[in-house]
Amino acid sequence: MMDQDVLKNVGPRLRQLRLEREATLSDLAEETGISLSTLSRLESGQRKPTLELLLPLARAHRVALDELVDAPDTGDPRIRSKPVTRHGRTFISLTRRPGGLQSFKMVLPTVDDVAHPTLQTHEGYEWLYVLNGRLRLILGSRDMVLEPGEVVEFDTRTPHWIGNPGPTPCEVLAIFGPQGERMHVRS
Repeated sequence: MMDQDVLKNVGPRLRQLRLEREATLSDLAEETGISLSTLSRLESGQRKPTLELLLPLARAHRVALDELVDAPDTGDPRIRSKPVTRHGRTFISLTRRPGGLQSFKMVLPTVDDVAHPTLQTHEGYEWLYVLNGRLRLILGSRDMVLEPGEVVEFDTRTPHWIGNPGPTPCEVLAIFGPQGERMHVRS
């Protein structure tokens, strides 16, 4: 694919990603700081995409830059997500599409002080599957420890806290969905 062909396809790709997220041009302008007219011209192909415009759009759509421009395949099908560490926990994204259900592998270190964990709430629905180690979940008034192979799902508007009671790191497969979107399990 020639460079001009790749650039020509960026506009329709940007529009597709925005519509998949059910976002308006105004929503995207507010999120990225890019003017409404510039976004409109990018999507219609009347403006050439630049790196300065594509970087905030890739962040907003939660896609890699090469996916945003729909670069040709390199022949390697592996997903190479970069781990992100927050508060000692490592998150590896397993989902490449924006919006909808998002999946992660989480690695939680052993928690030293869990005498007074802070329960949190937020919009969404979560499904957790313990791969290795042990996971402590406080969900409302329930306090439980999950072992490998156990799974839970819950509405994240319920006050909750997760941590690793030890003695080894805990690996968890997590699937998170926006409010109202749940996993459907068939047996």
